[in-house]
Amino acid sequence: MGDSYNRAMISREPTLERLAIAQSLLLEPFGLDESHLTRTLAEIRAHKVDDADLYFQYTRSEGWSLEEGIVKTGSFSIDQGVGVRAVSGEKTAFAYSDDISEASLLDAARTVRTIAAASKGGRVKVPSRRVASSRSLYRDLDPIASLDSTQKVALLGRVEKMARAKDPRVSQVMAGLASEYDVVMVVRADGTLAADVRPLVRLSVTVIAEQNGRREMGSGGGGGRFGLDHFDDALAQSYVDEAVKAALVNLEARPAPAGEMSVVLGSGWPGILLHEAIGHGLEGDFNRKGSSAFSGRIGQRVAAKGVTVLDDGTLPDRRGSLNVDDEGHASQRNVLIEDGILKGYIQDSMNARLMGVKPTGNGRRESYAHVPMPRMTNTYMLGGDKDPQEIVASLKKGLYAVNFGGGQVDITSGKFVFSTSQAYWVENGKIQYPVKGATLVGNGPDALTRVSLIGNDMALDSGVGTCGKEGQSVPVGVGQPTLRIDGLTVGGTA
Repeated sequence: MGDSYNRAMISREPTLERLAIAQSLLLEPFGLDESHLTRTLAEIRAHKVDDADLYFQYTRSEGWSLEEGIVKTGSFSIDQGVGVRAVSGEKTAFAYSDDISEASLLDAARTVRTIAAASKGGRVKVPSRRVASSRSLYRDLDPIASLDSTQKVALLGRVEKMARAKDPRVSQVMAGLASEYDVVMVVRADGTLAADVRPLVRLSVTVIAEQNGRREMGSGGGGGRFGLDHFDDALAQSYVDEAVKAALVNLEARPAPAGEMSVVLGSGWPGILLHEAIGHGLEGDFNRKGSSAFSGRIGQRVAAKGVTVLDDGTLPDRRGSLNVDDEGHASQRNVLIEDGILKGYIQDSMNARLMGVKPTGNGRRESYAHVPMPRMTNTYMLGGDKDPQEIVASLKKGLYAVNFGGGQVDITSGKFVFSTSQAYWVENGKIQYPVKGATLVGNGPDALTRVSLIGNDMALDSGVGTCGKEGQSVPVGVGQPTLRIDGLTVGGTA
C-alpha cells in the first residue's frame, strides 16, 4: 500500500516524464545537458537563419519470423544519433551523426550554418526554454519487453496452428512479429524542447492455399502503438481469418473484366487509394511549389458533396499517431476537405512559414539521418448515410474491390494505378464471382468528384501502413467507409 502510494506521489506529468526518459537515453550517457544544446544552437544562430533544430533519436527494434513451424529469422538492432538542421528561406542545410557528443554537435552546427550570412548583431540572444505541449495518445512503454522470447515464439506458433486448422487447403503459413521502441527529442532554435516515446508493434500472417494445382496467397495482420500483449488469441484469429479468406477467395477467382465502370471500394484498408491519390497531393511542399493538382484551390470544390477527408495524428494507439511530430509540434486533427470543399494542406515548419500559415503537426522524418517534410499521419474519409449492402446492390455492372495490394501516384497529374487483392464482379446488384488481376486506373482529384454513394461503415485499417516519400518511410494509418465511384478505368486480364 505504502509503496504504490509513494510511486503515485512522485509520478510526473506525461510530457515531463517523456522528456526525462529522452534525456536519460540521449543526453546523460554522453555527458550532455541542456547547456550544450543551447550552445550548439547559438553556433548556428550566429548566422542569419530562419529556423534551426536538433533531433536526437534512440531506436531499438526486434523482429521474429516463423515458417514451417520453426523460427526462420530473429533480428535485433539498436540505432542512435542526432540530426542538426538550419533553414534559411527555402534552403535547408543538414548534418547528422551516430556519434552523440559535444564535439560532433558543434561540428555539425558549424557545417549547417554556412547556408546563411554571419549575423552582424554581435552576441546572440539565448531564447528562454519552453517545454512544448504534447498529447498523451499511447503509453511510453518498451514493447520489446512486453513479452519474453518464449512467449513471442509461442504467439507465432499459435497463429500458424490457427491458420492450418482453418482449412485443409492451407499448405504454407508464414507469421511475423515486429516491435520497436523509439525515443526522440527535439530542441528548436526558439528554445522549444519536446520529446516522445513511441512504441510500435505489428503481427502479420501470410498463407498459401492450394487446390487442383492452383496456388493463391492471402495476408492479414495489424498493429499499433501498444505492447505485444495486445495480440490476444481473438485478435490473432481475426488476422488469420482475413488471410485465409483472401487466399481461398482467390482460388475461385476468374480473370477480371476491363473497361470503364462503376467501382465500389470496401471500408478500411482501401483508404490507401485515398492516401495515395489525394493525400500526397495535399502535402504543403507540393502545393507551395505549385506542383500538386490541388495547388491554389483552397475554398474551391474539389470533391463530391458529402466527401470529408481528415488527417488526424491524435487517434489513441494508432500506428500513424504522434504525441508530437518530428519538429516538436503537437499532432492535430486537420480537416483537409469538408463536404467537398478544400480547406487546407498538411504542413511542416518550413513550408508553413513560407506559405504564411501555421504548422499542422505533420513534420515527419524517417530517422535522425533525414530531414523532416510534410507527411500524413492517419488519413481517412468520414462516413455517410448509406448501407454498404445497398451500395453494392446499386451496381448494374461493375467491380466490388474489398481489398487492395499496392499502388502508386504521380503527384503533379494526380494519376494513380492500384492493384486489387480481393475483388468481385457484380451484375444487377448481385455478387457473381471473385476476380483477380484487376487494377484501378484514374486521376485522384477527378475520382473525388465521381464519388456517388458513401457508406455508414467508416473503418480504419488494422495498423499495417507504411508510406514512402522521397526515399523516406514512416508508419501511417488509412481509412474510409464503403464508397461507390463512377467512371473509373479497370485494367483487367479478361
